[in-house]
Amino acid sequence: MGNSGIYVGLDIGTTSIKVIVAEYVKGQMNVIGVGSERSDGMNRGVIVDIDKAAFAIRKAVESAERKANIQIQEVVAGIPANLLKIESCRGMIAISDSSREINNQDVINVSNAASLHNLPPEQEVVDVLPDEFIVDGFDGIKDPRGMVGVRLEMTGSLLTGPKTIIHNLKRAINQAGLDVIDVVVNPLALGKTILNDGEQDFGTIVMDLGAGQTTAAVIHDHYLKYTCVEQEGGQYITKDISVVLNTSLENAEKIKREYGYAMSSEASQDSFPVNVVGQNDPVAVSEEYLSEIIEARLEQTLDNVKERLASVGALEMPGGIVITGGGAALPGIVELVADVFGLNTKIYSPDQMGLRHPAFAQALSLLEYETNLSEVDILVKSAMVSTARVVPEQESNYSDEQHEGSSNAVGTTGRISQLFSRDRSSNDEKGTTAKPQETSETPKPKNSDRVDGFRKWFNDFFD
Repeated sequence: MGNSGIYVGLDIGTTSIKVIVAEYVKGQMNVIGVGSERSDGMNRGVIVDIDKAAFAIRKAVESAERKANIQIQEVVAGIPANLLKIESCRGMIAISDSSREINNQDVINVSNAASLHNLPPEQEVVDVLPDEFIVDGFDGIKDPRGMVGVRLEMTGSLLTGPKTIIHNLKRAINQAGLDVIDVVVNPLALGKTILNDGEQDFGTIVMDLGAGQTTAAVIHDHYLKYTCVEQEGGQYITKDISVVLNTSLENAEKIKREYGYAMSSEASQDSFPVNVVGQNDPVAVSEEYLSEIIEARLEQTLDNVKERLASVGALEMPGGIVITGGGAALPGIVELVADVFGLNTKIYSPDQMGLRHPAFAQALSLLEYETNLSEVDILVKSAMVSTARVVPEQESNYSDEQHEGSSNAVGTTGRISQLFSRDRSSNDEKGTTAKPQETSETPKPKNSDRVDGFRKWFNDFFD
């Protein structure tokens, strides 16, 4: 859709928090600020200490604010796919007046009806993705507004996740002094933005190689069909190196980035010094031996992911595998993934200046996903996102003073208000008895020899 305005993407990872500020004008994205800080209060992609996570988020946001020269108040946050459930949903409502055109509120009402499910107490609705609308039996409708009928139905997908993860995420962001305008499932945003139309249509596996966990998602027929999370990532490789070589975690991480290679058969015989605990002089270790340590952990992780993907038939899809995330910058990773899965494999890395590293793919995908939501997507989303709840006129007005000093990014609430303003204006033109609305001007924005090349690319992000 190309919604114009300033958007802020927040990717809270296990080892780093990335904030990207971008301005969208007529569908074109211009990154105006980036912040990246070490994470705290995180374990395997999930917030386990709200206070520490909030402090780290605040630092990353402040870094992005200085570079973008704006004050950030609202963010689009990504949520991990841990224990994510995807199921079909269907809702139906009756239209009170068959001569009245279907409007925004009808779309929200039918979305509410579709999202009514008997969920376990520990689960919460994360998102509702509309597939089609049906008006009086006529299906295949993407936008029913303006049509007339007596029965409106909606089919789609319901995404639910653990209440604890969702609550801790929102709580930490709020404690950092920020508002959450939308929560997007990470693999959903990645699949919708880093894959081309054919890959989304015929079926492709998107694999995010993170520090705390590895996430694989199946995108088919343009929908997120399946996700699985393996609780092993780059941190486990670092721990293995530390244990086997008897060196500190800090040294192990540095060694991995400077000398690591994913496939031992292609690593060199050159040696490098390692500071070993309890010894005064460094010990020489070959790059091949280091790569054997790395390869062993990666193969174990990838084999587990492969087993779960094979169980749902995902390995039969023609799109192959697209890998991203910080771990995707490890030299030789493409060859190893292709060897383990027996599928065509490639890396996705953003092409924006200063962000050409796969570790930034997730944060950018959140922005791309949010700005390309259609009006109907926004209405459906508002049915279950409490911060974007559409309320009666007298409750929905907000003043400039309430938002003074914020980034004034285009939020879901603001776009919903605009859509309802359009509905009322349209009704007035047709002579209906809609109440006049007190309007106020929407605040405007104030607000990486081949192995060596790979290693440099891998190091750039951390430097």
